[in-house]
Amino acid sequence: MKAAVGEDLGTSDWLQITQERVNTFADATGDHQWIHVDVERAKKESPFGAPIAHGFLSLSLVSMLNWQIYTIENTKLGINYGSNKVRFINPVKVGAHVRLQTTLVSVEEVSGGALQMVTAGTLQIEGEDKPALVAEIISRVVF
Repeated sequence: MKAAVGEDLGTSDWLQITQERVNTFADATGDHQWIHVDVERAKKESPFGAPIAHGFLSLSLVSMLNWQIYTIENTKLGINYGSNKVRFINPVKVGAHVRLQTTLVSVEEVSGGALQMVTAGTLQIEGEDKPALVAEIISRVVF
């Protein structure tokens, strides 16, 4: 696994961001700001011209999309350990398609028979030059 450090691990499939997903996230987090959930107001008053996904909704998709990109065999469990350098660069409008590109940054052994992995993720927006976000994701895997 350490031999793959620095390598592009791949890119996920495109995923459409729906208003239903945004509303469900708003309900789960209590963040019902109008730029996310009031479609008509967002179309008229938002500088984006449409409702946008919560930044943390976009970030939360990274784990799911990483499952499309790579798997690690013979593990007991994997956990999200944290994130570094998270930057929300470009808002994701409802209806847009996003995908994740992931590079392996580092792998190190940690206590308890686990490996700690750091991956660099870029959440791309179809048709946009700038990504939705970039982040380093820290994961731990126990064998």
